[in-house]
Amino acid sequence: MDWQPDEQGLQQVLQLLKDSQSPNTATQRIVQDKLKQLNQFPDFNNYLIFVLTRLKSEDEPTRSLSGLILKNNVKAHYQSFPPPVADFIKQECLNNIGDASSLIRATIGILITTIASKGELQMWPELLPQLCNLLNSEDYNTCEGAFGALQKICEDSSELLDSDALNRPLNIMIPKFLQFFKHCSPKIRSHAIACVNQFIMDRAQALMDNIDTFIEHLFALAVDDDPEVRKNVCRALVMLLEVRIDRLIPHMHSIIQYMLQRTQDHDENVALEACEFWLTLAEQPICKEVLASHLVQLIPILVNGMKYSEIDIILLKGDVEEDEAVPDSEQDIKPRFHKSRTVTLPHEAERPDGSEDAEDDDDDDALSDWNLRKCSAAALDVLANVFREELLPHLLPLLKGLLFHPEWVVKESGILVLGAIAEGCMQGMVPYLPELIPHLIQCLSDKKALVRSIACWTLSRYAHWVVSQPPDMHLKPLMTELLKRILDGNKRVQEAACSAFATLEEEACTELVPYLSYILDTLVFAFGKYQHKNLLILYDAIGTLADSVGHHLNQPEYIQKLMPPLIQKWNELKDEDKDLFPLLECLSSVATALQSGFLPYCEPVYQRCVTLVQKTLAQAMMYNQHPEQYEAPDKDFMIVALDLLSGLAEGLGGHVEQLVARSNIMTLLFQCMQDSMPEVRQSSFALLGDLTKACFIHVKPCIAEFMPILGTNLNPEFISVCNNATWAIGEICMQMGAEMQPYVQMVLNNLVEIINRPNTPKTLLENTAITIGRLGYVCPQEVAPMLQQFIRPWCTSLRNIRDNEEKDSAFRGICMMIGVNPGGVVQDFIFFCDAVASWVSPKDDLRDMFYKILHGFKDQVGEENWQQFSEQFPPLLKERLAAFYGV
Repeated sequence: MDWQPDEQGLQQVLQLLKDSQSPNTATQRIVQDKLKQLNQFPDFNNYLIFVLTRLKSEDEPTRSLSGLILKNNVKAHYQSFPPPVADFIKQECLNNIGDASSLIRATIGILITTIASKGELQMWPELLPQLCNLLNSEDYNTCEGAFGALQKICEDSSELLDSDALNRPLNIMIPKFLQFFKHCSPKIRSHAIACVNQFIMDRAQALMDNIDTFIEHLFALAVDDDPEVRKNVCRALVMLLEVRIDRLIPHMHSIIQYMLQRTQDHDENVALEACEFWLTLAEQPICKEVLASHLVQLIPILVNGMKYSEIDIILLKGDVEEDEAVPDSEQDIKPRFHKSRTVTLPHEAERPDGSEDAEDDDDDDALSDWNLRKCSAAALDVLANVFREELLPHLLPLLKGLLFHPEWVVKESGILVLGAIAEGCMQGMVPYLPELIPHLIQCLSDKKALVRSIACWTLSRYAHWVVSQPPDMHLKPLMTELLKRILDGNKRVQEAACSAFATLEEEACTELVPYLSYILDTLVFAFGKYQHKNLLILYDAIGTLADSVGHHLNQPEYIQKLMPPLIQKWNELKDEDKDLFPLLECLSSVATALQSGFLPYCEPVYQRCVTLVQKTLAQAMMYNQHPEQYEAPDKDFMIVALDLLSGLAEGLGGHVEQLVARSNIMTLLFQCMQDSMPEVRQSSFALLGDLTKACFIHVKPCIAEFMPILGTNLNPEFISVCNNATWAIGEICMQMGAEMQPYVQMVLNNLVEIINRPNTPKTLLENTAITIGRLGYVCPQEVAPMLQQFIRPWCTSLRNIRDNEEKDSAFRGICMMIGVNPGGVVQDFIFFCDAVASWVSPKDDLRDMFYKILHGFKDQVGEENWQQFSEQFPPLLKERLAAFYGV
C-alpha cells in the first residue's frame, strides 16, 4: 500500500513552505524553529517528497522549495531516515523525473545526486540502469529529466563511476551518451556532451577507448546553432588539448581555425570557453610550431576581446567618477592571507624577481569573475612569453590606433594590451618606451576613471625599465603623477595607484630617498581619505616603502609624519579585528627600517603582540579540550604577531632586551614552536633566531628545552619550517660557542641528510650549509669526521652567496674542520677551490686560512700532480686562484 499524507499534516507543511518564502526575518526564524520540530517526525520527509512529485495543484516554486528542504535533510541526516521513508523518496524520484515542469525536473535531479553522493550509488543499484533506460523514452520531458540527473551525478561522482566498486558502469554509459550527440533537441545534445566532458581530465578508461568517436562527434557539432552546445564543444576541446593532444594534432590546423571563429562568438559564454583554448595551448611544447602561422588572425581577435563590454561598464559603474566618500560594502573586501616570514640570504647580483607576485593580468577586481576581457589579456600575456618579439609585428600596427583612439573604451583596451605584453615582449618594446611612457603618464590624468586605473597598472609593469633610466627622465614624472592618483577621487583609481606605487617602490628602492618627504605627505594624507578596502592596500604601500628605503626612513621629520597615523589606527583596532594583519605587517617593515627610531613606539606594540599570541594559545587550548563548546582560534593573529615581534627584535637589536625581560615571551615561544600548524612553527623559529641575535641572555636558559624541538623540525617536508629552524640553530651556535657540544648530535645527521637531498630548494640548501659550517666552527671535533659526506654540496650551495657575516662564519668553520680532518676534503678539493674563489674580499685572517689550505694541499701532492690537478680548472677559476692565492 502506497504511503498517503494526512490532510491536516499536509496543510501544515504547505503553510510552512508558504511562510518560508516571506522576506520577513522574524517569520524566517519561526520557520527555522518549526522545521527543527517537524524533523523529529520520521515521515516529515515523505510529506516533502509528496509535495514535490504529486501535488501538481501547487505552484512550482512551492513544490521546488519542498524538494530543496528535503535535499538539505538528506545532506544532514540521510543515514537516520527509516528504510521505508528512504525507499519511498527514491521511488518517487525515479517515477517523476519526467515531470512537465523543467524546474521540478531539475529539483528532482538535484535530490537524486544528493542521495547518490551519500554513499548510495552502491546501495541504489537500479539508479543508473533505470536513468540510462529512461533516456530512450519517446517523451522529451522524461529523456531531458533523466539526462539532467545523470549530468549532475557525473559531476558529483565522476571518480566513483570509473571504479571497480560499481562494476565500471561507464563502459555502458559513455557509448550511450555518445549516441545522443546527434539528438534533435539542443538541450539533450548539450547534456550528452556535458556528461562525457566530466571524464576527460581523469582519462577515464571507457572514454579513452572511445576517444576517436568522441572527437569525430565533437567535430560534427562544431557549427551547432545552440550556444550551450557550442560552449560544451569548446570546453571538451580545451580539456582534450591538455590530456590527449596526440589525438588532436592531426586536426590541429582546422581546430585552430574553428577556435578563432568561436573566440568571436556573439555569445560571450562560448567566446570565453574558446578563449581558454589559447591559454591552454600556450602551455604545450608544440604551441610555437602550430600557432605561428595563425598569429596574424589571432592577435587582433584577442586584442578586440580586451575591451570592456557594455555590461562590464555598468557593473563597474564606469561612468561614476567620484565615489571616494561612499563606504565599502564588507563583502567587497577579499580575505587577505599573511605570508609567514622566511629567512633568506643575499645573492650575487640577482634582481628580486617580482614575477610571481605580479598583479593579476588585469585590475578589475569588482568583476573578479573570469570574463572574456581577462581571459583574452591572460592569453596575450602567456603568448607574449612564448613568442617574445615575434608577436610585435602583429601588435604594433594595432597599438598605435588603439592608444590614441578618441573613444575611451578602445583607448583603455590599448593600455591593457601594452601592460599584458610587458613581461614577454620587454626587449622588443624598449625602443618605443621613450615615447610610450610619457603618453601613459599623460593617461594618468585622463577624465575617465577606468583609463586612469589601467594606466596605473600598465605603468607598474614597465617600472623596471623606468628605474633603469636617469631619474629625471621618467621616474620623477611617473612618481609625481602616481602620487596624485593615490589621492584620486575614485576608489578604483586609488587602489590601482597604490598597488602600482608599491611595485615602483620595489624596483626603485633607494632611488626614492630624495622624494621621501613628498611621498610620506601623500601616503599620510590618504590615511584620512580612504575607505576600508583601500586602507588595507595603503598599509602595504607603506610597508613596501619601508622595505625599499630601509634606514633612510630613520629621520625625525619622517618619523613625525608617519608614526602618529599608524599608531592611531593601531589604537582604534580591537584584538579580534582582522585589519590588524596588514597593519602588523606594515609596522613590522617600519620597525625594521626605523631601528632605534622605533623605540618610542615599541612598548605598546610589543605588549600587544605578546597578548595576541597569549590569547590565541589560550583559545586553542580550550578548543582542543572542549571542541564542542569553543570555536577554533584564527591562528593568523598569532603568526602575524610573532612576525612583528621578529621585526622589532631585528630593528631594535639589543634595545628589545628589557621588553623581553618583562614578558613571558620565552614560555609562549616554547608552546608556539610545538604548535600543530606549520606556519606557526615557521614564524616561531624566525623569532627565536632574531631573539638569539638581539638578547641571547634570555634565550640561553631555554636552550636545553628548545634544541630537541629544533632537531625534530629539521624535516624538509615542511620547507619553510625546516629552513627557519636551520637558520635559528646556526644563530644559536654563534652565541653558544663550545657549549653547543652536547647538542651537535641532535641536529647534525638531519642537516647532512637535507644538504644531500635531490631537489632541495636553493634557500634551504644555503641555510643548511651555513648552519653546518657554523656547527663546525664552534665544535670542529664533533662535525669534522662527517666532512666527506657533505663537502661537495656544501661548496656548490654557497658559491653564489654574497660576502657577508653568515658566509664568513661558515667558511671559518669549514677551514677548521679541514684542519681536523684533511682527508675528508681530498676527493672534492676542486669544489672547495671553486667555493674559495667565490669570495670577493674575505677578511685578512680568513684569506690566510684559505692560503694555508691551498698551499698545504699543493705541497702535499707535489708540483707535478698539482699541475695535472689544476688543468681541470675552468680558466676563470685558475686566474682567480693564481691572482689571490698564488697557486
